[in-house]
Amino acid sequence: MKTLGLIFLGPPGAGKGTQASIIAEKFSIPHISTGEILRNAIASGSELGKKARDYVDRGELVPDELILDLIRDRLCQSDAQKGWILDGFPRNLPQAHFLADLLGEINQACQCVLNLEVRDDLLVERLLQRGRKDDNEETIRRRLGVYHEQTTPLIGYYQEQGTLYTVDGSPDLEVVTQALAQVISSKSNFNTEVEI
Repeated sequence: MKTLGLIFLGPPGAGKGTQASIIAEKFSIPHISTGEILRNAIASGSELGKKARDYVDRGELVPDELILDLIRDRLCQSDAQKGWILDGFPRNLPQAHFLADLLGEINQACQCVLNLEVRDDLLVERLLQRGRKDDNEETIRRRLGVYHEQTTPLIGYYQEQGTLYTVDGSPDLEVVTQALAQVISSKSNFNTEVEI
């Protein structure tokens, strides 16, 4: 049976974490977020977790190689053999190349890269409504700028691969979920009946 490999791209506030969780449940595959992998690895006290903790404790970003080792470890677990959703990785072109090599190595593939597109002004509005204490308009716009700078090349890369599908993330949650599920069902050759 073919593995259903999905990557979710989208700026902060596009709702990709929420949508990834819903889609993961619909297709009975794990939603793998890099933040969660890191937290779990650190909590487990594994070798990789200890290495990650050193960076986190120093307030540094965990390097790509270590993130990749954690992802390799996670994709090889039994619940990910039917499929998976990667959320928050890759964030840039080098990570995308790393991931392509890794998937080849473990004999898996990504069928769909789902890009949730939402206008910046709507994202700012959504993120301000969340009301996190570090969220002011200036900070949010800076984060969006970094996202666009790093991720625009990724969008081009996956377009060239023929795996990128852009979905409008502006409408209501249910409408976006339905659009995503339809793309996945039609583009992934994943033979499953999904109630939408």
